[in-house]
Formats: sequence, structure tokens, C-alpha cells
Amino acid sequence: MLSRRENFIETIKGGKPDRFVKQFEFMSPDALFADPFNATNPMPFFPGDDDAVDLWGVTWSFPAYVPGAFPVQDEAHLVLKDITQWESYVKAPSLEFPDEVWEEARKAYDSVDRKEFFAGPMMSPGVFERLHTLIKIEDVLLAFYMEPEVVHELIDYCVEWECAYVKQMAENLHPDIVFHHDDWGSKLSTFVSPDMFEEFFLKPYKKLYGCYKDNGFLYIVHHCDSYARTLVPYMIEMGIDVWQGGVSTNDLSEIIAEYGPQLSIMSGVETAEVDRPDWNAEMIQTAVDKVCRTLGGPYFIPCQTQGGPMSTVPEVYGAIDEAIDAASAQMFANRFAETRAVSAV
Repeated sequence: MLSRRENFIETIKGGKPDRFVKQFEFMSPDALFADPFNATNPMPFFPGDDDAVDLWGVTWSFPAYVPGAFPVQDEAHLVLKDITQWESYVKAPSLEFPDEVWEEARKAYDSVDRKEFFAGPMMSPGVFERLHTLIKIEDVLLAFYMEPEVVHELIDYCVEWECAYVKQMAENLHPDIVFHHDDWGSKLSTFVSPDMFEEFFLKPYKKLYGCYKDNGFLYIVHHCDSYARTLVPYMIEMGIDVWQGGVSTNDLSEIIAEYGPQLSIMSGVETAEVDRPDWNAEMIQTAVDKVCRTLGGPYFIPCQTQGGPMSTVPEVYGAIDEAIDAASAQMFANRFAETRAVSAV
């Protein structure tokens, strides 16, 4: 039986996995938030947690029964009211962490069984989301048209900060994967046109993800639980290995067929459909079976669309795991039986 790490590699390389990869099982949960920035960055991580002000000065709220934390952007809490004045208001967090913080992070990373798991951080928010946590999203979208040079400056500032931190992590923790967030659209469309996306985000992300790869990160898993079908060629050019969270409006089967060797899909189980108070095991098994039969094969990892190893209703994440186990037991057994029958003939 392959290890979780080996089974992941076989899946995204189009090899011979012996079961479905089960959501985020290949990433060590002990490493996701153990790095110094995540460990010291105040954030509400679970529904119902108290509001918190992060190291960028953004106030976050995570009400009960919503899928994630959101920035508070009323007049009293907004970090940046005028993007043309960003240098006066936006201050990247210090990357000088006490020795004891690094020591705790090293202990967490050193404890990971690298034969079984990859070890790496969850980095959130990404470049586009960073912009609209600092300033309202409608103002960011206007600035793409009205203040393009300023937007480029702010993006470059954020990317430079993250690249500097990537190098620190590489030197001290030796991560081999990153789970990176950045939502680029709604369920039906991207927030900006592909041409505008290329203009503002392709070069910065190529630099950022290139920095990760140059510093020993083997795989980039990028979360974007929206429509982004038109951005797939850019994802590949950026260096993304796995797109996590893509919703069904993307026609995931078409993406796998066209781009499978270059980009794997980690998604298929719509969070909005199963992660709800009236969930039941049959509902989840039906959803998992459908997506595994439709998309199952090379370059596909069944997973909820939500961006992390958790669910809004706590029991749902584990129930999805159990449903994937059941699908593996049935579908992989059938494949092996068919292979043996062909070999016998």
C-alpha cells in the first residue's frame, strides 16, 4: 500500500495510485500553521471565534455557520481608504521572529514523517485577496482601470514581502509543499477579464511561485473556489501543480482531459451542497460517488471545495473522508478486477 505522500504523487503524475487521495490527507496538519508567521498572526480560525486584528492590521470576523473569515471594512476598521496613498498606510509585518518561535516551528516540522506526509504552510490571503482585505473590493476593481501603476506597486510590495518569508522558511524548516489561497471569481465568472488578470497577476505570481520552487517547495496547491476556467493556462504558467476548490461551473472533466498532465484538480464535492446542518451520510456518499465516477482517474483528487481540512458543520469533513474511502474500496477494486481479467485473456 502506498503512503499518502506516494499516492498523491502517483495521482498528480498520472501514475498508478492504489486509491483515491482523500482530500488534504497528504499534507501534515501539524505543519499547516506551525511556521512563525502563522503561529504569531492573530486570526479567527473557526466559526464563532472572536474577531482578531492580523499582522497587516486587518480586522477579521468569523461568524458561526459561515465557510470562512472575512475582513471587517467599515470606516473604523478599514486599513486603506485611498489606494494612491498605500505607502502611508500599508506596513508589511516584520519578519524578525524570536528564536523560540523558530524553535517551536522546527520541532513541528521535524516531527513530520516525510515518507507519509508533505510538510508546508497554508499561506492566506493571496495576492488579489490581500488587496481587497486592505481596501474594499469595489475600490480595488476600480483601481485596476484608474490607478494601474499604483496597483502594480502595491502588488509588488506584497510579493516581495512573501518571497522574503519563503526564503526564511526554506532555510529553517525545509518545507516541501505550500497550500496557497487566492479566490479569483464568483461561481459564474472571474472578477476580472483574462487579459486584465494577465496584466496584473501573471508576472507577480510567476515570481512568487518561482520563489517557492527555487527554495525547495516541490508542489504548489492553490485554492480558488470559484469559476476560473479561463485562467487555467495562467495557473500552469505560474507554476501551480494542483488547483483546489474549483466549483462545478468550470467543467472540471474538460480541464482534466485537456490539461491533466500539467494541472491536477482537487475538488468536486460542492461545499454549498453538503456542508449544511441537515447533512446526512447518504447525501455525502451520493455526492462523492458521483464525482469519483465522473472525474475519477489520473490528475483528480476528490475534495470539498472549501479551502482547508475543515468544514462549517464540523462532522461533515470526516464524513466526506469516509465516503471517499468507500468509493476507493469499490471503484479501485473494480479496476483491479478488470485489469486481472484482461491479463488472463
